[in-house]
Amino acid sequence: MPDSTDFAIQVPSEDPKKKGDKDKDKEEGSSKLTKDSKDQKKDGKDAKEGEGEELSEEDLQLRNELEMLAERLKESNTELYRPALETLRTLIRTSTSSMTSVPKPLKFLRPLYPDLQTLYETWPASDDKSLFADILSVLAMTYSDTQPRGTLRYRLLASSLRPEASPLADPGTWGHEYVRHLAAELGDEYTFRETEVDDAPTPEAGKDAAPEKPPMPGTIDDLRSLAKECAVFLIGHNAEPDAVDLLEEMEIVDEIAQLVDDDTFNRVCQYMIRCVNLLPPPDDISFLRTAHKIYVQHRKFPEALALAIRLGDPALIREDFNAPGNPLMKRQLAFLLARAQIPIEWLRTPSANPDEEIDIEDEFPEDLRECLSNTRMSSHFRDFGKEVGVTDPKSLEDVYKTHLENTRPNALANVDSARGNLAGTFVNAFVNAGFGNDKLMVEAEEGNSWVYKNKEHGMMSAAASLGLSLLWDTDMGLSHVDKYTYSSEEYIKAGALLATGILNSGLRTEADVAKGLIGEYVDNKSVPLKTSAIMGLGLAYAGSHREDLLELLIPHVSDDGVTMEIASLATLALGFIFVGSENGEITGTILQVLMEKAERNDAGLDEKWARYMALGLGLLYLGLQDASDTTIETLKAIEHPISKTAQIVVEACAFAGTGNVLKVQAMLHHCDEHIDMKEKEPEKDEKKEEKKEEATAAGAEGAKEEETKPTTKPDDTFQAFAVIAVALIAMGEDVGAEMSLRQFHHLMHYGEPVIRKSVPLAIGLVSVSNPQLPILDTLSKYSHDNDLAVALNAIFAMGLVGAGTNNARLAQMLRQLAGYYYKEPDCLFMVRIAQGLVHMGKGTIGLNPFFSDRSIMSRSAIAGLLATLTAFTDAKNFILDKYHWMLYFLVTAMYPRFLITLDEELNSKPVTVRVGQALDVVGQAGKPRTISGFQTHQTPVRLATTERAELATEEFIPFGHVLEGFVILQNNPGWEKEDKMEV
Repeated sequence: MPDSTDFAIQVPSEDPKKKGDKDKDKEEGSSKLTKDSKDQKKDGKDAKEGEGEELSEEDLQLRNELEMLAERLKESNTELYRPALETLRTLIRTSTSSMTSVPKPLKFLRPLYPDLQTLYETWPASDDKSLFADILSVLAMTYSDTQPRGTLRYRLLASSLRPEASPLADPGTWGHEYVRHLAAELGDEYTFRETEVDDAPTPEAGKDAAPEKPPMPGTIDDLRSLAKECAVFLIGHNAEPDAVDLLEEMEIVDEIAQLVDDDTFNRVCQYMIRCVNLLPPPDDISFLRTAHKIYVQHRKFPEALALAIRLGDPALIREDFNAPGNPLMKRQLAFLLARAQIPIEWLRTPSANPDEEIDIEDEFPEDLRECLSNTRMSSHFRDFGKEVGVTDPKSLEDVYKTHLENTRPNALANVDSARGNLAGTFVNAFVNAGFGNDKLMVEAEEGNSWVYKNKEHGMMSAAASLGLSLLWDTDMGLSHVDKYTYSSEEYIKAGALLATGILNSGLRTEADVAKGLIGEYVDNKSVPLKTSAIMGLGLAYAGSHREDLLELLIPHVSDDGVTMEIASLATLALGFIFVGSENGEITGTILQVLMEKAERNDAGLDEKWARYMALGLGLLYLGLQDASDTTIETLKAIEHPISKTAQIVVEACAFAGTGNVLKVQAMLHHCDEHIDMKEKEPEKDEKKEEKKEEATAAGAEGAKEEETKPTTKPDDTFQAFAVIAVALIAMGEDVGAEMSLRQFHHLMHYGEPVIRKSVPLAIGLVSVSNPQLPILDTLSKYSHDNDLAVALNAIFAMGLVGAGTNNARLAQMLRQLAGYYYKEPDCLFMVRIAQGLVHMGKGTIGLNPFFSDRSIMSRSAIAGLLATLTAFTDAKNFILDKYHWMLYFLVTAMYPRFLITLDEELNSKPVTVRVGQALDVVGQAGKPRTISGFQTHQTPVRLATTERAELATEEFIPFGHVLEGFVILQNNPGWEKEDKMEV
């Protein structure tokens, strides 16, 4: 070790310089003096080593031969050069050694390297010199610590000396280690050149660096073509990740599409897709587009379509959907589009006449329409329930299991029966969702319906719960709901309208029932009827981008005469329908309304409803990343606290599920503002701006604006949304989600009350329908918090985390909480709701917004979850007041967690599958198992959030790339049954 330390001490003797210069110096081997002294030492050491080691006869012979060849290059007879160089080349290439030791020829030639370098400079340009440079390039690997990028330098020199007709041999001929070395140096050199361009050296720096060594030969294009040669070698030798990384460093990752073949494309694409969450924009988008291009080249349509959905690009989705000729493959793609709730309009070829109405019936054959519109979902879901054995309705007692609660005998005296019945409404609806046979509502005898056991606004939720019980079943559902639409009781009628919307959630029926039945009530005078009609449309058409609904709803946003409640809910409904559409008309209208209200100091913006207007605006930009910039800039101009909330919501929605670290940091900066300390605010802002620069510039402005109005309590709503934003951005990817949990613990310890209240909601959002023990324990701790608002949200978060999992441990925790809060009607109400969520659909329906092996984010599901969490940012005035029906927003995220295999006629076909925990095997060698701890089942089967299924035999070929939801199978023509021996 003494040498390296020796050398390390001598480097800093010069003044510290800029990074670029340091690199240059490194390249020049620091100062000549140290280099020479080191070389002498090294030579001496090597000689000693040679003597001390007692070389075997073969090694001695090899060393002598190599030294003789090196001497021959110094002679005057030029004809000897070529054979000497070729012998050297052969010796280096054919030397085999163990993995861990340096090849012998390199070891013996190392002491001669400096002499060979000087000798090289004296030769005239020729083919021989090119070969010499090539050999030096290999030797330079042994000097990489003192002369960085030597390998690359000589490689480029060698290729520049060759005539164009006969290029250098492929770098792979020198072996794997050489290519990896070259790849590393290419990356360094490229970065070095990029930074060099950015900060051109000052004259002084130039003086230091100039005289030493000629600059690296070759242009950026030369570097890139060499990188592509290395990439071809790496891809051919099972090092796909290295190839992708190299091309990414050289900023030409899109060119990998030409380098892959049928054997390697899959591994390359899988690695690229896994990288997406860890890349900053716009690299993440370019990776997705490149992988998409490769899949299309190799005719892997389901994979390509999945990426097109992630990109949210209508043109790509249309091309991928129309590409395959096989009708079965088209149906499989239609199932994928229906699951992602892609607007059917995107699949049509844009006609020359945009106003022309094209009927969906003319465009697609009936079998495709059926798959696209999800109409058979209900019958498949009920068959699945039958197979799994959960068809029988569950009563409230089956869920609560009150006999297991450890309450005191006379404790029930304090129960508010209306509140209890209301909780029963939701529990019954969530638990029996989709089966359409619950005892309280659907099967109840005439006049004895549960609706009448509730008071006023409770009736509305009770009537609406009918829609949840009959979820996805339009035929039977509408006849059941119909009788309530004629009720004289306004709230019941309103509930029936909401039920109609809930019923049609995620379906696209040709009759367009929901709009026909609810549309007319949007302009009704009665507030309950109006709000439920607006939200009914929002839920029924979430993600459909329907222009005709825009005309129906937008007047309620822009009309000055309506209350903030109606304007905000209309905005939210538009957000649901046009989620992720960046619709200019809606954006313009919302921004204008906010500006006008702020200018005339309208009290409406201070109401609790304003946050829904911000959310509606945010949903329009869900997942669109930088497209939201102009909107955020416009919001900054609005002088009202709501503008800050809206900025955070829009930014969070735009980067939802991307795992973008910078955005998470910006959101955390918003959380660390302490708003109530007025006097210290200005200095604090200055300090903060020095410390965090731009990340909190917006925050500082917001705080200063609030300073000017000392009379009112400053608005801290934005912090609640900043906390939820952290979860929203981090939720798409496991590492980020885990890191965000640590941040939430800090916020819980040191945050303001408004932040502490939101932390449980954020934890719930990070891990929806995915109950992991650490998260359950954390939430269990928060559910006993002194601040009841925190406890309430923690209980709801427990419901979210366990939604539809039937998790026994969680059910036990909730039963204990029911006993603990027996005197707190609010908390008890929440415990009941959480119990209903945990047993949602009797354990068959989940809320997780990610599907297709957790790779695609469903935008309408995120919209539903966010709208529900927004209600919980002020639970006291929303959920615990008259607006408990907001819990039904979850409906857009509800989807059965099943795998149903279908035959070619789309009838259920039982096959054996293995279901186990999904493993990440990207970049691993060979064909490792993709699931662990599997069990073998007959389909249909239930899949938990982190589980994956694979077919047990090769008897069938699946059309889908991920076994989840509906998968169409085809008989494998090459499959032969194993003959069983007759006993």
